Amino acid sequence: MKEMKTDALWDHLHWLTVLAEQGSFTRAAERLDVSKAAMSQKIKELEQMAGVLLVQRTTRSVRLTAAGEKLVEELREPFARIEQSFFSVRDTAGPVRGRVRVTAPVAFARQQLVPLIGEFLRDYPQVRLQLDVTDRIVSLSSEGFDLAIRHSDRLPETHVALPLCDTRTLLVASPAYLAAHGLPVVPQDLARHNCLYYPRGVESPRWSFVSDGDDERIQVRIQGCFATNNSESIRDAALQGLGIAMLPDFSASAALKDGSLQQVLPEWQAVEAFAARLWIVRPWAAQVPRAVTTFAHWLRARFDA
Repeated sequence: MKEMKTDALWDHLHWLTVLAEQGSFTRAAERLDVSKAAMSQKIKELEQMAGVLLVQRTTRSVRLTAAGEKLVEELREPFARIEQSFFSVRDTAGPVRGRVRVTAPVAFARQQLVPLIGEFLRDYPQVRLQLDVTDRIVSLSSEGFDLAIRHSDRLPETHVALPLCDTRTLLVASPAYLAAHGLPVVPQDLARHNCLYYPRGVESPRWSFVSDGDDERIQVRIQGCFATNNSESIRDAALQGLGIAMLPDFSASAALKDGSLQQVLPEWQAVEAFAARLWIVRPWAAQVPRAVTTFAHWLRARFDA
C-alpha cells in the first residue's frame, strides 16, 4: 500500500479515537457527521497502514484490540490538547457557530423548549441544534451529547450543572371530572378518587403532602385506572376527564391557563414526587465550545434562572 500522507494519517487516527469514545460505528459516524460506510472504510485504511488489526467487529458491538487500545490511549492527551487549542482560537473571533447536541425530557422539550428554538436559531444562524427528546437518563459523554436538561435532584458529580428554573408539583383535574366526582378538600379525600400517577417501583402508590406554613407531612395511599412514566401522557388522561393527576408545573401550565384543567388542593404542596428544579448539565471540560455555552446561557436567560 502507498504510504499515507501525514495530514491524512492524523485524520484517520482522529476517527479511531472517536470510534473508541462512542463504542459503535453508527454513533461515531453521527458524531463526525459522516456516513457509517465512510467511517468503516477509514478504519480499514488505518489498519492496512498499521499492519495490525485495531478494531474487533461483531454484529452487535465494536471493541478495540490490544493494539487499538494502546494506540488510542497514547493519542488521547495530544488530541485533547489540539482540540482545546483549536476551539480556543476559533471561538475568539467571528460569529457563534457549530453543532450543539441536547437531550431533554419529553414533556419539557415539547411544551417549553421547542417553542423557543426558532428564536435561538434566528439569533445564531450558524449554530445547528440536534435535540434528542427522551425521558431516559442518557450518558452524555458516551452518547456524544453536549448538554442535557435534567429534571432531577440527583446530578452526576463529574458534570457541570447550571440551574435552569424552579418547578412545582401540582394536582390537577378537568372541570368535568370534578363536577362529576366532587372537589377534594384535604389530601385524605384523594383515597376515594381515581388518581392518575407516575409509577415508582412495585409498591402501592402513595402521594405525600405538606400544607402551606406547616411541616407536618400527610401521606395518602391512592389508586387509579391509569399510570405511566410520562407526565405528558398523564396530563392527556386528565384532559379526558379520567381522574386527578399529579404533574410538574411545566406539563400542566398551558392547560391550566386555558381552563381545560384546574388545580386541586392548591394550599397543599406535593413532596417526594418530581424534582424542585430543572438543570442544564454538561460533561466537565477545560475548554467548552462557544456554541454550547451560548445556548446554555441563552436558555437560562429565557427561563430567568
